[in-house]
Amino acid sequence: MSTDKRVCLGVIAGAHGVRGQVRVKFFTEAPDGIAAYGPVETKDASRSFGIDFKGVAKGLALCALEGVTDRDEAEALRGTELYVSRERLPEPDEDEEGWYYADLVGLAAIGADGTRYGKVAAVQNFGAGDLLEISPEGGGATVLMPFTAENAPEVDIEGGKIVIDPPIGTFGEEDDEAADE
Repeated sequence: MSTDKRVCLGVIAGAHGVRGQVRVKFFTEAPDGIAAYGPVETKDASRSFGIDFKGVAKGLALCALEGVTDRDEAEALRGTELYVSRERLPEPDEDEEGWYYADLVGLAAIGADGTRYGKVAAVQNFGAGDLLEISPEGGGATVLMPFTAENAPEVDIEGGKIVIDPPIGTFGEEDDEAADE
């Protein structure tokens, strides 16, 4: 499977038991979704695993990975992200947004006034909510911006853009009132 247009379904949190099962923090709607789309692979696509959902414990999916047969092997996979090809996922329902976060990567980030801010590099979530990671137009370090309806009022997948209204200071601009003080 190629490394572009893939979706991360979860990340291995550690071993479960002595027979090689793993605990997975799942990013799917339901815990069993981690195994619903066939084999998964690592972020760098160097390894692929058949995956079998076994249950849930303490909010994590319990899974068996093909070829992983003992606790040491399972524990060595801690932190490994599990991906599938975007094509294997179902199309979103009509009442949903109509896209996956992976579809946003590469879209131009454009202000409502036409300002070109850069391109979406990733959608992150470190626990406090979704963030757009934007690679600035002129280069330099990526910028994180809360991914809310207020900050990103329009997503146009077919048009290749996401319209953004970044909070003041996100891209280094200053609030006029703060500059007057």
